Amino acid sequence: MMAHASTFTSSWALRPARATARRPSGALMEAKRVDTERWNAAIRAVAATRDRVAFQNLFDHFGPRVKGYLMRLGAGAAVAEDLAQEAMLLVWRKADLFDPSKASASTWIFTIARNLRIDAIRKERRPELDPSDPSLHPEEERAADDAMDMAKAETRLRAALAELPAEQLRIIELSFLAEKPHSLIANELGLPLGTVKSRIRLAMARLRVALGESP
Repeated sequence: MMAHASTFTSSWALRPARATARRPSGALMEAKRVDTERWNAAIRAVAATRDRVAFQNLFDHFGPRVKGYLMRLGAGAAVAEDLAQEAMLLVWRKADLFDPSKASASTWIFTIARNLRIDAIRKERRPELDPSDPSLHPEEERAADDAMDMAKAETRLRAALAELPAEQLRIIELSFLAEKPHSLIANELGLPLGTVKSRIRLAMARLRVALGESP
């Protein structure tokens, strides 16, 4: 999941009046917070009562994402599928070890998957991976003392999003919040794929400038 957020900090029709345009950006931040709490609660439910519905929801959401993450680490599709299922089985078995004060559900699950991938490579007698290699780590949770900087960054981001044209804002929402591929966004909005990609590039360039980064 968010492993899988870090450079979009390092995953919206003519634009309405500014007061209305700010709503989607606020919704984006709120949705991410609610999403984190939802999955944290699901793991706690599995730990407390072996809640099968909660686990099914976790499996349906994280299973494909974990498989994609493992493939990005170099696993073939079949191996990634097996390791993803093994990772989710460990989530079921070890849910009582999950501590939301130390990591989000997403970070915890992707860390399990990463460790399984490292173990699999060792068993295959391939060159060992360095577990401390940053490329193997999903996105880290921010330290508590970074909260103020994070709040300032979010404020700048909300302001920057509010300045985007509505057609660019909508595509940014679909791409980064809904995590939809560009081809699906093009079909949903009835736009050529090239137009979708162009609007995303333009929006990201505007955001970088607004956030004081190099375009």
